[in-house]
Amino acid sequence: MGRPDKAARAAIAQRRADAIDLHLAGVDWLTVGRKLAADPAVNSDRIAYPQGYGIERYNKGLEPPDDKQLIHAACKDVRLALKERTTELAGKVEEMRAVENLRLDRLFFVAYRQAVKDNNLNAVDRALRIMERRARMNRLDETAESGIATPSAGGELTAVALDELEALIGISEEAAHGSDE
Repeated sequence: MGRPDKAARAAIAQRRADAIDLHLAGVDWLTVGRKLAADPAVNSDRIAYPQGYGIERYNKGLEPPDDKQLIHAACKDVRLALKERTTELAGKVEEMRAVENLRLDRLFFVAYRQAVKDNNLNAVDRALRIMERRARMNRLDETAESGIATPSAGGELTAVALDELEALIGISEEAAHGSDE
């Protein structure tokens, strides 16, 4: 059997959407299978559902699927449809995360410039909040928290962490001295 044409793929997508709707409405699997069967002899509406379960058998004049096969087909349809929707949603989430990162970049630039250039402590707080939001959104804290060793936990600070702390202290001292003048 070859790949279904565009119309058949659309009918299969509609069948899967109908299967999900029926399942969400609390309809049992066998009833879903019968309602979406291709053969009017087993279809609960007594009509041939387009691209319904057992369509190949129906087209060849063979016996319709039994109850077990109908249940299996309905479950498979719902599983595949949910998998497709989850995949689509994951792609959209990544696109949205990229857009939000760009927005945060713009906001951070403004806050950072005011924090460093104008020694504005409110801007420092704002920049830190933007950094926290970005870390949460990109799940940076989850990986960082699992790998940090603190002196109280018996670990040592790494050279990278010390360099970062010294740079932050330097920025803070510059900001403090700038506001004293």
